[in-house]
This record gives sequence, C-alpha cells and structure tokens, in this order.
Amino acid sequence: MERNEVEELRDRVACAAVLEKAGFAIDLKESTRRAVKYRRGDAIVIVIHEGRGWFDPLSDAKGDVYTLVAHLDGVGFAECLDRVAELVGFVPSEPVWTRSAREHDYDLAVSERWRRRRKPWPASLTWRYLHDERGLSETVLQAAIRRGRLREGPRGSMWAAHLDDADMVTGWEERGPDWRGFATGGAKVLFRFGPVDARRLCVTEAAIDALSLAGIEEMRPDSLFLSTGGGWAPSTEAAIRALAARENTLLVAATDNNAQGENYAARLMVIAAEASCSFVRLRPIAEDWNEDLRARAKRKEGEKGKPSCRMPAGRLKGDASPACRGP
Repeated sequence: MERNEVEELRDRVACAAVLEKAGFAIDLKESTRRAVKYRRGDAIVIVIHEGRGWFDPLSDAKGDVYTLVAHLDGVGFAECLDRVAELVGFVPSEPVWTRSAREHDYDLAVSERWRRRRKPWPASLTWRYLHDERGLSETVLQAAIRRGRLREGPRGSMWAAHLDDADMVTGWEERGPDWRGFATGGAKVLFRFGPVDARRLCVTEAAIDALSLAGIEEMRPDSLFLSTGGGWAPSTEAAIRALAARENTLLVAATDNNAQGENYAARLMVIAAEASCSFVRLRPIAEDWNEDLRARAKRKEGEKGKPSCRMPAGRLKGDASPACRGP
C-alpha cells in the first residue's frame, strides 16, 4: 500500500470504530467532547483529536488508529492495515451529551473565563450540590472558596481550579449532578487545597475527592490536598515532581481504590523514589474519598439516636481516634 493510501485509510476510520468493534463501551459520565473514555472491563482507552488519536491512561501507550489496533491485538503493521481497512464505512455510536457546547465563550482567555464566574455562596445551586449531595462540610467549602479554588459552573455544577507553580489558573475540573468534564482550552496541572508549603502531599484523582479527604482529616495543617483531574498530563507529572523534590516531603498516593487508582499510585511511588522522598499508599475504604465521606456522615446520623456510653466497645484508653490515624 502506498503512503498516500495509508494516510487516506487513517482518515477514513475513527479510533471509536476500532474500540466499538473490540467490545469497548463509552463511559459517558467520565467523558467530555474532547476526550471520550471507553471501557472494556478494567481496560480504558481515551479517544482524542476528534476521533483520530487515543491514549491509555494506565500506561504510556498512545497514537493513531493503526497503533490502537496494534495495542489491542498485538499484531504487526501489515495486519493492522488489513483490520483497519475492514472498518471502512463502519459508523461508531456517538455520545449523547447532556450539555450543549458554549463555543461563544471559548475565545476568551482561560483566566478571564474563570474571573467572570461567581464564587459559590450558601444556598446557591453549586453550594447545595457540594454540601447536600456530595457531603462536603461548610468549613471545607468556605476555606476552598476563600482561597479562590471554586467557582459556580452552569446548571449548579462546580468549577475547581487547576493551578501551575506560579498559582495561575490553567483550567478547571467541571463536576455537577449531570456533568463531568474539564475546561475547554484549559490545561490540567493540579488542583491544590491547603498550605502551599506543606510537606505532606496527598494526591487524589478528583477535586471533590481532595476536598473530601481534607474533610475526613479535618484539614490537616501539614497537608496539601491535590487532584490530577482524572488524568496524567505531562504538566501534571512535572508539577508533582517539583513538589516531591522539596526537602522532607511525604508523597501520599490517595488515589481511588480500583485498578486505575493502583496504577496511578505505582507511578507516584516511582516519582517518590526518584525524588528521594517518603512515600505511602492511602486507600479509601470505598472506591473513592467522597464515598467514604458520605458513608461517615450516614454512620454519624445513625448514631445520633443511639444511647451513649462512656467508652465505645473495642477501644482502649490511649488509643488514637481513627480520624487521627494515618501518615
């Protein structure tokens, strides 16, 4: 096959077609228009560049439709050409988005779009979503708002700022009752909540999990709670490495309690080793920290009606409270 034929074939077959034929399904909750997540069991592939590119968030694998076939099937380039050619004319399913695009706003600078958004306030839709549905405490919310980390998004959603090393907003995580995404035109670096000079760095996968862990740990003053925004961009890794390189740092892999979380934790352990800093794995009991936070709230609510006793069963004098334990 001539080079121009190879290029033409690449343009005619989308990565989504390969994935759908291979049994992958769209995870709409975890997808955006610019990055559509596909799952098949524990395997994850994210399609980008309007369907022409892809990457595996659990490894360094990425590329075009040909490398995708090779990645999935372990075949050589000639076989990849044949398999891609078989998909010419196949139309993959399109995600049904619950939010319309706001192209008229995209020509503004990221910092200006962020500046124009209001901060959440008690009784606002965003506040109610974070406080009532997600269980974040008023103390944590007020602290995050005071430090300029949160904004009101459309339809009661939350915007959580990603910041670079100069404390400049580079983008934001978007979370709401019916929406999850990242700022169009923005760049993932790190969501940061806590003292900037803290030496205990707790890395989570979502800003809501970072805030949830901060609530569970009662905003430990020695801790900086971070979120990668569910990705592993080069700028994110560079930012984590810069923080880990500081003297007397403890890098805490507080990622989700699942296969993806374990993969991210392994990457963080490598960074800690290369930076010669301390490392610990901190897992939520459930899949993520927000689930743990809400479960704790339910337990406390259920205990309100129970008769109190002077000392809980199974606890001895001198034992630390579970909320105080940890690295």
